[in-house]
Amino acid sequence: MDNPPSLELVLRGREPEAVVIGASAGGVNALLRILPGLPAGYGLPVVAVMHVMAGRQSQLAEVFQQRVALQVREAGDKDEMVAGTLYFAPAGYHLLLEGDGTIALSCDPPLHFARPSIDVAMESAADAYGPGLVGILLTGANDDGAAGMAAIKAAGGLTVVQDPHEAEVGIMPQRAIDLRQPDLVLPLEDIRRLLLMLEKSDE
Repeated sequence: MDNPPSLELVLRGREPEAVVIGASAGGVNALLRILPGLPAGYGLPVVAVMHVMAGRQSQLAEVFQQRVALQVREAGDKDEMVAGTLYFAPAGYHLLLEGDGTIALSCDPPLHFARPSIDVAMESAADAYGPGLVGILLTGANDDGAAGMAAIKAAGGLTVVQDPHEAEVGIMPQRAIDLRQPDLVLPLEDIRRLLLMLEKSDE
């Protein structure tokens, strides 16, 4: 079996502009393993799409603002993406990233029984950012995110999947791997290290 490429080698020549993270079952714990180490002046915007039960108010922004140095907010329609900010997709809306660096919210039907859908966010982000996008897919229990990660890779972006054997629920990352092999399959500790390296990769 070939040795996996080093993070430094994978990042060489890349100029990341934004990070999109998708997660479902077990995702809060996973995000709390990788995001608290990012500095307040982090050089990229980070969008997190988590499956939130329909009709339930999301408390993710409040929970994470107490635990991370980034600015944290629930994304709003027409919000401008700002570096050093963590945006959570609101409950009941699809989140899309636009080519002008703003966020759009949609009430289109659920995809994979989810709204927000990870695929919707990632596919729009791939169109908006192309090679400048980093997509990360974490623990979860369905197919959402697999097509989105494939779209990011097709657009030249960097695709990172949590090691399914480490994930609290390995179905979602494994489906992404099965559909199109990502650039990196990593445990959470290495994903955290990768996030810290991203803003320096274009220097």
